[in-house]
Amino acid sequence: MQKPAVPSVLTIGEGKISVTGVASVETFTDRAIVLLINGRRLKIDGAKFRVLSFSEGSGAFSAAGEVSNVRFGAGAKGIAAIFR
Repeated sequence: MQKPAVPSVLTIGEGKISVTGVASVETFTDRAIVLLINGRRLKIDGAKFRVLSFSEGSGAFSAAGEVSNVRFGAGAKGIAAIFR
């Protein structure tokens, strides 16, 4: 039996990134963050990233930095590509 999807919210503003429903942090560097949400990857590209907090129990993740692109799931176009 498959687990039900956990609702997730991505908020980006004023140099901060917040995500709910995060199962794990797969990769974190000063230029990229990869999070696992409901079996799919959320990749955030940018610069000067630093982790502010992550709670595996609640799935709450927050970081600070400059976001340039966001992609969700395999083959998904980045948000920046949509606005070009």
